[in-house]
Amino acid sequence: MMIDFKSAEMVELVRRALAEDVGAGDVTALATVPTGAVGAARILAREEVVVAGLPLAGMVFTSLDPAMKVEFFVTDGNLVEKGRDLLRLAGSGRAILTGERTALNFLTHLSGIATLTRRFVELLAGTGTKMRDTRKTIPGLRMLEKYAVKMGGGTNHRIGLFDAILLKENHIALAGGVKPALDMAHAFASSRVVTGGLSAYEAVGADDSKARTHSLLTVQIEVRNQQELREALGAGASAVLLDNMTPEQARACVLIVRSVRPECVVEISGGITLENARAYAEVGADYLSSGMLTHSAVASNLSLLVEGIG
Repeated sequence: MMIDFKSAEMVELVRRALAEDVGAGDVTALATVPTGAVGAARILAREEVVVAGLPLAGMVFTSLDPAMKVEFFVTDGNLVEKGRDLLRLAGSGRAILTGERTALNFLTHLSGIATLTRRFVELLAGTGTKMRDTRKTIPGLRMLEKYAVKMGGGTNHRIGLFDAILLKENHIALAGGVKPALDMAHAFASSRVVTGGLSAYEAVGADDSKARTHSLLTVQIEVRNQQELREALGAGASAVLLDNMTPEQARACVLIVRSVRPECVVEISGGITLENARAYAEVGADYLSSGMLTHSAVASNLSLLVEGIG
């Protein structure tokens, strides 16, 4: 997926972020930086990082000083070595200092997600398995966090509850079982034709044609064991999520899927880590998914250094 950083939504996000930090005014900058002082600064990487969020960081400074000059040395998605400059600023000294933390908060968080995603993607290289995110995101930042996953080479799952059907154990329990849940979901999906272009699910990069019908909601069902898997396949499942299985259990389930319904998309989730991702990928699933891409990514180590105020 891509983000329109000039959209009203992004402009409002930056406005709210600055309002939260600045409040009635940056009293430290007001006390120490003369009115009209101009300066230069740069943001650099203190470690190897996959960059995400540079346009948003630039917007923070131009929101505070429309005349601020922002020069980017890299682009989102680039793998940057330690010590590399990401951008350079020239403009109001007060604006540089006032916007520093807000810009870095966006940039370090999103770059952390992109960097962690890249590590997973590299571990899966050569297996044919792709890395997916989940809905375990910070409220209000989901679109940006999923964008960061894409910048790291991952793929996006559904945006929210509105653009794809995912039957989890609680849905199945309330529906009365695997087959009733799938029957109802398929009937519902067939009545909900997507109009006005691509669905949100398609737009965020669920790019495997096996995982969706272009004009209909996709239906995926979570299964916890071979019995539930066979029930799902018998009920016409076109996408299954193998939940909280060991690599050995997942391998056996993938073999069942490939023998019964080869076109069925297989995703594995639950307990996927950097330590075991390769083992899970080697069982032959189409996707691995992990909430840790977004909820556990460590912020990247980036710094803003002022080069002079005049």
